[in-house]
Amino acid sequence: MGKVEENKKQKKNTLFQTAFKLFTEKGFARTTISDIVNEAGLAKGTFYLYFKDKYDLRDKLITDKAEQLFSDAYLALEEKDGEVKNFEEEMIFITDYIIQRFQNDHTLMQFVAKNLSWGIFKDAVSNTDLLSATQFYKHYLQSLEQYHIQCRSPELLLFTIIELTGSTSYNCILLGQPVSMEEYLPYLHASMRQILKVFIE
Repeated sequence: MGKVEENKKQKKNTLFQTAFKLFTEKGFARTTISDIVNEAGLAKGTFYLYFKDKYDLRDKLITDKAEQLFSDAYLALEEKDGEVKNFEEEMIFITDYIIQRFQNDHTLMQFVAKNLSWGIFKDAVSNTDLLSATQFYKHYLQSLEQYHIQCRSPELLLFTIIELTGSTSYNCILLGQPVSMEEYLPYLHASMRQILKVFIE
């Protein structure tokens, strides 16, 4: 990567980091583009080199955070090196990893979990710049083959798991409603096992 490209990437990352800080501290609605560029120490025109508006920045930031989360989950699974022995265990491991990250980082959870949807995930895996998210999705598809699983719709299965994990995490961890995450986790695992039965032939 050349010096110009590296400089552009650094400015974009600075805008991402600054926006994440302000969105989570002040709230999205109360944060202006001027707030972001002033805090980042960049000219306002620089903002528009990377983003159409504040909403575009928010959506790309959610995608970036979600991509990193799925990437980390994938790497954690790889480190298990054969300890996870079937597809069901893999899905539960990844779900538990994401939930643990949310429990350890409420700021990340507030920003991502409420918005952790199939659309965000698809944006991450279809973006050729986000190779680690693509690796996660490829691994998911390869696991179906490796364990000789006939799945009616791999995308719908993953969509269901992502939506369920995102919504339950947000309510149980942040709001403690209807119960704590610890109390709900066995029910989530049981629900996932039933979901897998529905999709797997």
